[in-house]
Order: sequence, then structure tokens, then C-alpha cells
Amino acid sequence: MSKLWGGRFRKGSDPLVEEFHSSLSFDRRLYAYDIRGSAAHARMLGRAGIISAEEARTLEAGLQAVLADFNAGRVDFSGADEDIHSLVERLLIARVGEVGKKLHTARSRNDQVALDVRMYLKDEIDAVRELLAELQHTLLDLAERHVETLLPGYTHLQRAQPVTLAHHLLAYVEMFHRDAGRLADCRRRTDVLPLGAGALAGTVFPIDREYTAAELEFAALAENSLDAVSDRDFAVEFCAAASLIMVHLSRFCEELVLWTSAEFGFAEMDDAFATGSSMMPQKKNPDMAELIRGKSGRVFGDLQALLAMLKGLPLAYNKDMQEDKEALFDAVDTVKKCLLVFTAMVASVGFREQAMDRAVRGGFTNATDLADYLAGRGVPFREAHAVAGEIVLFALDNGKTLEELTLDEYRRFSAAAGEDVYAAIRVEHCLAARKARGGPAPETVRAAIARARARLEEPSRPIS
Repeated sequence: MSKLWGGRFRKGSDPLVEEFHSSLSFDRRLYAYDIRGSAAHARMLGRAGIISAEEARTLEAGLQAVLADFNAGRVDFSGADEDIHSLVERLLIARVGEVGKKLHTARSRNDQVALDVRMYLKDEIDAVRELLAELQHTLLDLAERHVETLLPGYTHLQRAQPVTLAHHLLAYVEMFHRDAGRLADCRRRTDVLPLGAGALAGTVFPIDREYTAAELEFAALAENSLDAVSDRDFAVEFCAAASLIMVHLSRFCEELVLWTSAEFGFAEMDDAFATGSSMMPQKKNPDMAELIRGKSGRVFGDLQALLAMLKGLPLAYNKDMQEDKEALFDAVDTVKKCLLVFTAMVASVGFREQAMDRAVRGGFTNATDLADYLAGRGVPFREAHAVAGEIVLFALDNGKTLEELTLDEYRRFSAAAGEDVYAAIRVEHCLAARKARGGPAPETVRAAIARARARLEEPSRPIS
């Protein structure tokens, strides 16, 4: 078949070039966006008098017929078309004849592909944000069931202070809320119409970019034609936001891997989201969590691929930019699939409340509260901290918990200790006392859950 650009060439491309140059194997997923953008462009051409109104109607009807063929699976992708844009145009001309060749008036593939990718990404951002919202709802449902469930909070992977499972889950709700906000910001910068920039310097035809933007539901117009065709910041920004989503999923997966081990025993994976060993019959492996954790590196790689591709490019369009799509598509596909699997997996996890409770009570997680108790009775905090450390060491040496020490043993280290020390270091009291906003006290956590739910249900939540 003849090339869209073949007029100045004396011979065709080498077969190696045909295969190497083609992007149809991956950009075919853009067909609906390419046709929608082309239909709006045809309407604009007719409205502006660049082509006749009848020609515009013919083009749009032909494009809708081509779209129906794609949707019905009647399109053959095995030809020599370079990309989805060439294929759509060839199919259109085959349907409507010579008038089909007028569709590309006042347009370049450079601004055309930028348009298609932006329309595609706007829809995918909305889809990812909906998946994030579903995950947050799932975590909030779990949190409501575990407001009173004790869990050791860790620093350096060492037991530190008592929290609750609900409080821990809410930490991830906040992470995913930030992820949704980053995507909303990315969408605003994606929602810019590049069409009309031409190859790099616009067009001499009297186009109406505002009309096209309204038809395609773009909020803004690209202000510079050079930037319009060479900008892929929005794709990089999406991959950066997707990378952080994967970071947060991976961190949670790491904790689930730890918690479901015999050494922790805090949780058990549902059979539907675990696998076994072909050799060791006793094994129940958290493979889905491990796989999501592993796929985070894949999305990071997509981000790095885009950054490396763009970093040395002069203005305006360069063929290197064809490499944007596979990385972007892979990041979109990977993060969506991981969110789907993770949400279902975490909803099915069985939490072992007694094991978590034992870990809280047996790990001196109330030592800070002992120091705070002594400070409240007039001991300077730095001294109270040292005394509490000495008491912990004594308890360790004698195989006791802080609750099991006698009052005389406490008073060996500080005369400030009184009978009320036991109430002060009671784990439930330690939690209840931490009721400042953002803390793990059950009443505070319940309020935080309510705020998070209201935040998710706000009608003004910027999905589009």
C-alpha cells in the first residue's frame, strides 16, 4: 500500500524497516479515540468552510462505519499499515472514496497522535481513580471492624507502641487518597487540546480550535504548537503517579507477607489468593502479594523509560516519541490489574486478633507511656526516659512484663511510682489517651473513618 508520506520517495521501505517502524501492534488500542478525534476534526472542517458540509457529513458517517467494523472485530490488522492512524484513514477511504483523503486537511499525525493519547489517558485516569476509591472503601470497611483490634506499631521493624489495626489501615487510606489527588492534578494537565498544532507550526487553514476542544470535551487549548506536539509530560506524570501507587501497594504487600508468616502469625491469606508448593505440601504462599510487590519495579521501569526517551530530544516531534506508548500502556495496565487484585485480596484476609494482642502486650510497647507517667509526676522527661529504659532492662532480665513488676520493684528505680502506674501502662489506656486528631485512640479513629468516608462521597470529588 502507498504511504501517507510516500510522494517524495523513489522506492519503498526495506522490509526490516516496515516491521521496525510500525507501531500498529500496540497503538491499535487507540482506534476509538482516533476515530472520535477524526470525526470532531471533520465536523470542524465543515463548520469552518474548509470542506463542504456534505463532505464533512460523509466523512463522519464513514468514520462511524469504520468504528463499527473495529468494534465488531471485522478489521484485519495484518497489513502493512504503519500505525492506527494510517489504518483508520485507509479504511475510511475504502468506504467513502476520494473525499476520505480530505480528512487530514489542517492536521498532522504529530498533533493527531498527541490528541489520541491524551483522550485515552483522561479515561484511564478516571478508571484508576475509581479503583483507588473502591480500595479505600474496602479498607474503611475493614477499619470499622477493627477499631478495637490491638496491633503493635513498629519502627525499624521492632515493636514500638500500641496502635490498632484500624489505625494502621487508615494510614494506607491516606496514601491512596494522595494518589488520587496526584492523578486529578495529572488529568488537569492532560486535559489540553493539541489538535491544530499541525506537524509543529500550526496550519494556514482557518480552523476553529475552540470548537474542536468543546466537541472533544477538552478544558484548555495548547498555547504553543511546538510544545503541543512534543509534550509528553502528562504521560511521564501519570507514570510517576502510578509508580507511587505501586510503592504504596508494595509496602502493604510486604506487610501482608510478613504478617502471614509463622514468625508473625497476624493474618492468613484466603485460599483463593494464595498458592502452594509443588514439593512441600504444607506451604501456603502469599504469591499475589509478592507478585504485586514485584510488579512495582515494572512500573518504575516504565517511568524511567519515558524520562530517558525525552531527556535529549530537541523540539519538536522526533520518532523516539513513538516509544512513549508501550511504557504508558504498560503502566496503565499494570496498575489497574494490581489495584483490582489487591482490593479483592485484602478484603479476604483473615486477621488473627489474639496473635496481634499478644504481640502488643508482650513487647514493652507501653514503655513510652511509663516514661510519660513519670514525667507527669514531676520527673523531667529526659530522666523519666532513662528510668523507664532501666525498668525495661530489669524486666527483661527477670522475664517479666511491665505489668508483672511489683510496686516495690518500680520504686527501686523511681520514688515517683505509685499504685496508679498500672492503670497508666495498661495498653487500652495507652491507646485511649492518644486522642488528638490523627492518633490511634478508638474514638479518634472512628471520627477519622467518618471523615474519610465523607471525603470519598463528596459530589465535588474531581473525577472529571
